[in-house]
Parts: sequence; C-alpha cells; structure tokens
Amino acid sequence: MALRTLLCVFTGIIEELGEVVGKEDLADAARFVIRGPVVTADAGHGDSISVNGVCLTVVEVQAGGQFTADVMKETLDRSSLRGVGVGSHVNLERAAALNGRLGGHIVQGHVDGTGHVIARTPSEHWEVVRIALPTALSRYVVEKGSITVDGVSLTVSGLGHDWFEVSLIPTTLQMTTLGRAAVGTDVNLEVDVIAKYVERLMSRDDSST
Repeated sequence: MALRTLLCVFTGIIEELGEVVGKEDLADAARFVIRGPVVTADAGHGDSISVNGVCLTVVEVQAGGQFTADVMKETLDRSSLRGVGVGSHVNLERAAALNGRLGGHIVQGHVDGTGHVIARTPSEHWEVVRIALPTALSRYVVEKGSITVDGVSLTVSGLGHDWFEVSLIPTTLQMTTLGRAAVGTDVNLEVDVIAKYVERLMSRDDSST
C-alpha cells in the first residue's frame, strides 16, 4: 500500500493531461469538475491534486474518473486558473508518496506568479519556449536551475532580465499543456522553494543573537 504525504508536496512530473468538464462560478470562488482517470484511481475526499501547478483539494470523486475541487478568489486572482473553462486541458499530478522517487524537484503547488509564452522555437528533437519572467521572481531563477511551469518541473536553459527559456522534449510536448501553449498563453510559475529559504536566511537580522 502506498504511503501518503502529510504535506502537499509534488515533484513536477505530470501524470496525465486532464480536461475540465464542468465549472461553476460562485460569488468569491469557482468549483471545477475535472476528468482525470489516472489521478482519481486512488483519490478520496481531502486528497491533494496539482492542477496546472496549483495544489487543489479533492471535494468529491465522481464516476468516470472525475473529481471536483473548489478554487477560492485568491487563487483565481493569482494564477492562470482564472482563464480555465470547460474544455480546457490541464496538467494533473497527485501529491508525492513518502516512499516514491523524486523524479523532478520539490514542488509545493503554491503559485508565485504568472508569466506568458513569448516565443516558441522548434527544433528537430525538442522545442525551446521563452516565457516572460515577472521582476519579483527573477532573483530566484538561475540558468540550469529548476522552475515549475504549469506544474511541470523544468530546467532553465536560457535566462534574461525579464524572461527565461526551457527546452521541451517530445514527451513533455505530447503529455502536457505546454505542447499546445501558443504565444501569449498565461502560465503558472513556481520558483525553487530552496532559493526562497536561502534568501530569507541570508537576510535575517542577527543583531539580537
């Protein structure tokens, strides 16, 4: 029997491409119904599933491999889920099990900001995607470091002051929404949490110790 995590932690390795089959707009939130047979195979009420990089709590598992999740206004305001509607495809990943492998990097499912696709440069065996980088996040991004884009763990292959690039292999192009994200598409960004902790520790005022 697989062990579950006590915290909402992911690895950025997408398990399946799901589809939004229902959305109810509420006064200060939205309720999504998402089809994902793989991630719902062992899911139950209260479990965590990453949807385009956003950690959501399963409200109900329904027949046909569907689950419902509530998204509060704060999350809609801060993530690209505000533009997701019925028919949209989304990247899905279950929370990591304690006895599982860390295939990507530590991902919390807490979106730090959004960017948008600036350019796509196809090659024979991969595709380079350039994404706008918010100024507030630029200090956490380094070349060859890790970043999460719409829930996908990726390595930064190029970096400018207001953009970064990732090189996508065919598997990523085929199995995630990044394969069809056109220029101008908004994407959720989560920087490496270790970088934020390091910054916090380095900026501490130790005068009281």
